[in-house]
Amino acid sequence: MTELWNWRIDGGTPVEVYPALAEALGRVVMPLAVADPVRLPAYAVVCDVWEAPGVYGTVVDCYGVPERLPELPALAALARVLGRNCLMRDDTLDAGRHLLVAPDGTIRPVHFDVADTDDGEVLSHHRLCTVADARCRGWSQCHRSRWAPDSIAPALAAA
Repeated sequence: MTELWNWRIDGGTPVEVYPALAEALGRVVMPLAVADPVRLPAYAVVCDVWEAPGVYGTVVDCYGVPERLPELPALAALARVLGRNCLMRDDTLDAGRHLLVAPDGTIRPVHFDVADTDDGEVLSHHRLCTVADARCRGWSQCHRSRWAPDSIAPALAAA
């Protein structure tokens, strides 16, 4: 069984992201556009990287990731290699709630406004998930998450 990862990066171009992904994952990374399933090494990860409008506009999709590769430490390694903040969806059903992974490995929940456009989802209005925000207090989905409002954790603790 394999996984699909969908991440966003605060800047960066596909040309710099592909080698950073290979370093962070410790695997061969094949761009989706040139990956030949017949000639693909068993340890390779197929990825698609593109630029979208809005904040965190560099989008990364990794296909066929082996289950034994843990996602949060892998994303933390990518953030460190690139020196950029990265995002992944959190464990709630809130489309605007993500986990922000900083280059130093710090993980914290954040919110964005999400707009569906012809170019895909566009994120805007970045804000921390905190009980100081009325939308994150009380019975919000934020409290159903492993990542409660105002939580901050190192990547190794998240594994």
